[in-house]
Amino acid sequence: MLNQLRQIAVFSKTVEHGSFRKAAKALHLSPSVVSHHISKLEEELGVALLYRSTRKLSLTSDGETLLVSAHAMIAAAEEFFSTATNQSTKLIGELTIALPAVMQQSEVVNHIGSFAKRHPNVNLQLDFSDNQRDLIHDGVDIAIRMGWLKDSGLKARKLFSVDRYVVASKEYLQSKTKNPTLDEVEKWDWIELSPVGQMKLFTFSDDPKRAFRPTTKIRVNSAQAISQLILNGNGLCALPKFLVEDALRSGDIIHVLPELKIEPVGVYAIWPPNAPKGGLTNRFVEHLKEKLSS
Repeated sequence: MLNQLRQIAVFSKTVEHGSFRKAAKALHLSPSVVSHHISKLEEELGVALLYRSTRKLSLTSDGETLLVSAHAMIAAAEEFFSTATNQSTKLIGELTIALPAVMQQSEVVNHIGSFAKRHPNVNLQLDFSDNQRDLIHDGVDIAIRMGWLKDSGLKARKLFSVDRYVVASKEYLQSKTKNPTLDEVEKWDWIELSPVGQMKLFTFSDDPKRAFRPTTKIRVNSAQAISQLILNGNGLCALPKFLVEDALRSGDIIHVLPELKIEPVGVYAIWPPNAPKGGLTNRFVEHLKEKLSS
């Protein structure tokens, strides 16, 4: 098939220039190679495409029919390459982006919106879910993930880090010691956001050598559900700062041991390794990185 496509392109160029010699010059081939391509094409199709004379070439009826298809094929190829070349200035296409549901309230959504305004010919499909998607299996172009990445064959770029606060409700804290020690807090009822993973070590800002790893009592795959459990007095959890700021201001929840410095959670863009370096996926990641760094 590839040989036939090449032969058809040579045939079209020969008709355009009116001779093997001129076509050969335009294609940077020898006249004998041009003649060979057309002869092989005629042989494979079982028809004569050109009448040859010492002075000129003329099309047979079969040649005229093939020429129409040849022009359509070449026009389609030229349109494709033109679109691909122009993507550096005018992005066109579609991106499927998977994000944690917890990020619905983050600034990332605003920056995705600014990308959409800047590139109106790009269609975006946003999939918010606290269950991690399989990029290759599910046909996802980019995933935004929070937590600690596992080794994989995917490309990844860190976008920013998220501070977390340990929070609990007034109701829950009423049954606890007013000025708890670190050892006491470690034994409380901890709730974990499972897609992010275990909280690793908790350390104090004034004494990094002191650390603990709380035991999880409840594991939940939804940050919104955890917020409800906390308000219900079921325990405490380390949640992203952007998610709890409003509730802290209103007094619905309390910042437990504010001197406790929790390791920030990394937020990463992840995408398949075969995405073109200057293509739509990479341009989107660069946009997020630029906005989130400013």
